[in-house]
Amino acid sequence: MAGRVHNIALVAHDNKKAELLEWASFNKGSLAPHHLYATGTTGTMLEFELGLKVHRFMSGPVGGDQQIGAKIAEGKIDMLFFFWDPLEPQPHDPDVKALLRISTVWNTPMACNVATADFLISSPLFTEGYQRVIPDHGPRDWEEMRTEDEA
Repeated sequence: MAGRVHNIALVAHDNKKAELLEWASFNKGSLAPHHLYATGTTGTMLEFELGLKVHRFMSGPVGGDQQIGAKIAEGKIDMLFFFWDPLEPQPHDPDVKALLRISTVWNTPMACNVATADFLISSPLFTEGYQRVIPDHGPRDWEEMRTEDEA
């Protein structure tokens, strides 16, 4: 599966936008062949700075984080670079936690800082193809899961 084109989401909180832009500029050649997605302002900045097409969702606080989370749940986003700010309170903190959670639930490769982003994008799996295991969270029959003692 060499040369697979990924669907990559890029998200950054205000205090981390410059850091993400610097990282993305350095890795422009690696990002260029892929489909890029981002929340509002981050997407605008990335498109302007990198000269690459970026599909922009809404701004994070007004639903963009949830839009990206939905795409992850649908299997339409392959990996997430989310430079979030752990030292600054966010008005949409529940959405931030939901995005981190849904990425983990669906076993989506995710980097939350430059070091992890560097490891992810420089991994041979990034270019050679990687089949992530997608957990089966399909319909659950809670009645069948109950033990005899609970019935």
